[in-house]
Amino acid sequence: MADLFDLTGRVALVTGASQGLGKRFAQVLAARGASVCLAARQSDKIAGLAADVRASGGRSHAIALDVTDASAVSRAIADCEAALGPLDILVNNAGVAISKPFLEQGDEDWDKVVGTNLRGAFLVAREVARRMVERGHGNIVNVASVLGVDVVGSLSPYSASKGGLLQLTRAMAHELARSGVRVNAIAPGYIETDINRSFFQSEAGQRLEKTLPVRRIGQPEELDGALLLLASDASRYMTGSTVTVDGGFLVR
Repeated sequence: MADLFDLTGRVALVTGASQGLGKRFAQVLAARGASVCLAARQSDKIAGLAADVRASGGRSHAIALDVTDASAVSRAIADCEAALGPLDILVNNAGVAISKPFLEQGDEDWDKVVGTNLRGAFLVAREVARRMVERGHGNIVNVASVLGVDVVGSLSPYSASKGGLLQLTRAMAHELARSGVRVNAIAPGYIETDINRSFFQSEAGQRLEKTLPVRRIGQPEELDGALLLLASDASRYMTGSTVTVDGGFLVR
């Protein structure tokens, strides 16, 4: 059974790989044998991560990328494939959130969040999928959120973008299945990272934690299983699916 999750010989692209979940996803894929192309706006951080992967005996390539720029996306993917070979796996992870009440969300806030989380995911997936279809195989994992299904206050553009990403996942899966390309999504709940750690240690964060059925916030490594399932042959009969990892958030 362990062989099902072996990614030796595969080439993966992870967007938003400079920190948080994207960084963890890249490390996990590399640990299972994949060559990993790291893409993010913060080129210094991904360069360091790529060096760490190579120091551990893996193959990695880092490239600065703004996923909202269609021409930059095309160039970046060509660069990744030139460095590591044809892409077998895409982890579409780049994302942002702006926390404000709905009536205070400005046009620029909407454009930034939806532009990155939904349009950016579309641009990267489209460019990668075109190449995968030509080769007759490929595996795309979109990183969505439970807030694409349910909602909380002050994150309306984020919820809208992640709801759209879940529907985009289904639409892509439907259209690409006969071409040998699978498309699935992970929907994380509240996962602790460097960005949100201080919030979860605050009084407000503690109150939120108590609303979860498991009574705790998730850790990045608790997404490893879902990622490896969807990125590997273990899920070869899955497409259009969403794997939720949320400590019971959606059934609270």
